Amino acid sequence: MNASRRALLATGAAVVSAMPGPGRSQPAYPSRAIRLVVAWAPTGAIDTVARRLAQKLSEAMGQSVIVENRSGAGGSIGAAEVARSPADGYTLLALDSTYGLMPFLVSRLPFNHAEAFQLVTISAFTPVIAAVHRDSPYTTLAEFTEAARRQPDRLTYGSGGIGSSVHFATAAYELAAGVRLLHVPYRGGGEAVTALLAKQVDVVFASPGAAMGSGATLLRPLAISGRGRLASLPDVPTFAEAGMPGYDVMHWSGLAVPRGTPAPVVERLYAEAAKALAASDMVEFLASIACLPGGTTPAETERLLAEETVKWRQVVEAAGIRPQ
Repeated sequence: MNASRRALLATGAAVVSAMPGPGRSQPAYPSRAIRLVVAWAPTGAIDTVARRLAQKLSEAMGQSVIVENRSGAGGSIGAAEVARSPADGYTLLALDSTYGLMPFLVSRLPFNHAEAFQLVTISAFTPVIAAVHRDSPYTTLAEFTEAARRQPDRLTYGSGGIGSSVHFATAAYELAAGVRLLHVPYRGGGEAVTALLAKQVDVVFASPGAAMGSGATLLRPLAISGRGRLASLPDVPTFAEAGMPGYDVMHWSGLAVPRGTPAPVVERLYAEAAKALAASDMVEFLASIACLPGGTTPAETERLLAEETVKWRQVVEAAGIRPQ
């Protein structure tokens, strides 16, 4: 056998040995650490829930789930990073109910919004609480609303940035109440609450976990969304009880993977996340930050996103928000 033929056969053998065959199996998923990208700054509701769920997934799947914050541009920076990642289940996105609004907020998204992601599940449903500083002259939602009507664009509110859940929760209030507030955007919901604690803004419409955290004694809650009062905040009236029955905003946060991720991987992630969200310690943790556990199937989550997009489009149009 001449040298060239021996070289050709050796090359062919090497190719065959590198190919998966009947006796070769891929490593079971997951075989290494998983990244969970949060498209918002730390300390907000999405980040808080994502970190606790990451811990539960790490314990269940035997691999570290590492949370990384990539905030900015209404959540599109973090989303774009995950969209560029391999569709192998090792890079996840913690997204929220404002994801469906990105096309209305960012004029040139760096990824295909409609096709970039496969939604896995809802992690938590979160009501919205309207809160002012305890030194505020407004003791009820009705008093604040009346003052806002008398002074258009004078009372200020903090948000987690243009396109954030806090931004749209407040825009929905403006639409329901027929008022105009002055928007002061920050890098995350936690920073907006910090601004309220420092009396830099007049009000926040944030998650109870963010608004009623370590600085809760400095804040005065005016109303909370949802069908009934929360057991953890029994003295806080619902928006309906406070005279605004048309305000029904309920945010959610969830998990997504790049579109094209193998179905068995999506199913494993969903199964482990649903199991984690149903665990008693997770239910108790979510209750402690005034959230309700999710656990919806991928199909249910996709359907909810479609419904939310219709609702929020109306808010976008009413608020006159334009893509940037």
